Amino acid sequence: MTRKEALNFINTAHFFDHFFLLIFPTAALAIARAWDLAYPDALVLGTPLYVMFAVGTLPAGWLGDRFDRMKLIILFFMGCGASSVLVALSSSPTSLMISLGLLGLFTSLYHPVGLALVTDLGERAGRALAVNGVFGNMGLAGAAVITGVLAKHVGWQSAFAVPGIMSVAVGSTLFLRYRSTRNIATTQIATARNDAVPNNLRAQYMVLMVIFVAALFGGFVFNAVTISLPKFFDERLTNVAGDLSWIGASTGLVFAVAAFAQLPVGELLDKFGARSILLTLLVMQIALLVCLSQATGWVAMALALLLVTMLFAEIPITTWLISRFVRSGLRSRVVSVEYVLSLGMASVAVPLIARMHGIGLGFDVQFIVFAVSAFVVLGAALFLPSCPMGVETIESRQAE
Repeated sequence: MTRKEALNFINTAHFFDHFFLLIFPTAALAIARAWDLAYPDALVLGTPLYVMFAVGTLPAGWLGDRFDRMKLIILFFMGCGASSVLVALSSSPTSLMISLGLLGLFTSLYHPVGLALVTDLGERAGRALAVNGVFGNMGLAGAAVITGVLAKHVGWQSAFAVPGIMSVAVGSTLFLRYRSTRNIATTQIATARNDAVPNNLRAQYMVLMVIFVAALFGGFVFNAVTISLPKFFDERLTNVAGDLSWIGASTGLVFAVAAFAQLPVGELLDKFGARSILLTLLVMQIALLVCLSQATGWVAMALALLLVTMLFAEIPITTWLISRFVRSGLRSRVVSVEYVLSLGMASVAVPLIARMHGIGLGFDVQFIVFAVSAFVVLGAALFLPSCPMGVETIESRQAE
């Protein structure tokens, strides 16, 4: 298997990972109607999905540093597909929550394993991570649009069954392809693991601190916004209330347009480093969140598009830092810790948003809470090195 072919499968896995994670927020609107539940009660049924996504991340990082990562990607495709079909077959809230928990467990495999593979195989880490990130973001967009259409015209079950079957098909294809050519990709990864990292321990610890703070508070903002967006559009866009097709299309449009924000950021990271880029993105996020707390109609749509663009543009930055300051044999575990923190906050975001809606605290309050969280990340980002020393150090060491 060539480097390019392996990256294509890894990128496709990222698409499916985010697709599976974002089916439920839109499907919850249809599930609430089908099962005669209030929206907060339907939304909270998705909690096991995000809890297990977080819980499974640490063991996934351990597996990714000890076993063949491509085989784990095959397991990801097969497990997610089968679990999604089980969700579609659920006939009660209990069975739905169990199936969603299983789906969350398999989706947790991707980030510690897949992102480590991307940094190993990508010739330029920033560009490779940016392209990979676009695939993940298109998964978000596809989930919103396809779920809205299928839920409205076929039923919410089909929104889980169709991608589940497709995931199994892709996993089967990767299994057959990798079985006959596995040594090529394995050799490439083994060679890439001989890379050098900076010896500046103070810089490494400082960067890890920023990464983990960003994972906690930035992860909360990212997950809260993406989970809330369908409901936000349901309330704030005129003439679309209750129309799942329009809600899904509006959410999908925002995700699709914003998805490509990572491409220029990936190029800039390889040239200038992370500090100035991250600070700029965070300042813009805070301003947009404050404005969105009061925005309605097409202004809300435009500001939401800008906000999600800033959120998506930020995605490759922390993984780029990991690729520059952490040796390959430890990257899966570091990524897993980052995602445990981030996804742990995602598991908090779902019940918190549901609770705030339940007690009458709408998006005018919620978006201010999100802005405060982004401000915390901004404070931590000030401690990043002011120059791309990760780039300089690695290049100089390799030249030696």
